[in-house]
Amino acid sequence: MHEAIRTMLARYQCNTQDDYINALREILQEIALLGLWRGKFFEHAAFYGGTALRILHGLDRYSEDLDFSLIQPNDQFSLGAYGDALCKEIRSFGFQVEFETRRKPRRSAIDSAFLKTNTWQQSIVMGVPKNLLSGLHPSKKLKIRLEIDTCPPGGFETETKYVLLPIPFSVRVYRLPDLFAGKMHAILCRKWKNRVKGRDWYDLVWYVARDSQLHLGHLENRMRQSGDYTEIGPLTSEDLKALLGQALDRLNLEQARQEVASYIKDPRSLDVWSKNFFRGLFERIELV
Repeated sequence: MHEAIRTMLARYQCNTQDDYINALREILQEIALLGLWRGKFFEHAAFYGGTALRILHGLDRYSEDLDFSLIQPNDQFSLGAYGDALCKEIRSFGFQVEFETRRKPRRSAIDSAFLKTNTWQQSIVMGVPKNLLSGLHPSKKLKIRLEIDTCPPGGFETETKYVLLPIPFSVRVYRLPDLFAGKMHAILCRKWKNRVKGRDWYDLVWYVARDSQLHLGHLENRMRQSGDYTEIGPLTSEDLKALLGQALDRLNLEQARQEVASYIKDPRSLDVWSKNFFRGLFERIELV
């Protein structure tokens, strides 16, 4: 095992097969960010979403995808240009991965790709104990989706954060108030009829617990772009409270708990969730 990977793995308390798989996914995510940095990707794009919170701000839940946004719109931009660099970087640390692009739908601003690897083989690379490999199918694939918004809504700011392992490098990322705006847009505007993403609500708790400010102007830009806010006047704090109330009325709390439980260490932290709990959170959101 590469020494840097040994050091990264030591950060995790791995006792189960799932613990090791989550650690593997996150280690590959960080190496992928290193490969993008070497390829000058962050001269054009910024990191955002749940994995940005996890890696750069210490969010205490696992996250699956790597989400990015261009700084300036460019509908010709493609993640495919970085595939070789990503695979080369990850292979230099002893892992074998494949890079697969997905053709962007004609009217979509989202360009996507996948990093894929054999979970069983890479678990051996990481030194997972043999008794924890039992029951893991030899052909099981671990997938990390990469997505980039090639036509981002305006009004956001970025900053530079530093990652120290596997080697020190820098990542351009949305500032926290704009990350919060993106999460709020997901809470209010996801179009899934029968799916509840409890992770969105878990992250809301994380933001409020840390007194994070929410950039209302960027949220409005996102909602106008997605067609979820069409009023002539600006989005106000009272508008936001009303929209949050409607989202909470639609929320199935038990489904939300079940969805997020596998991504966190202590599901007991969800026991307090109730409609009144979230109404209290809404009152504590600070806008900027």
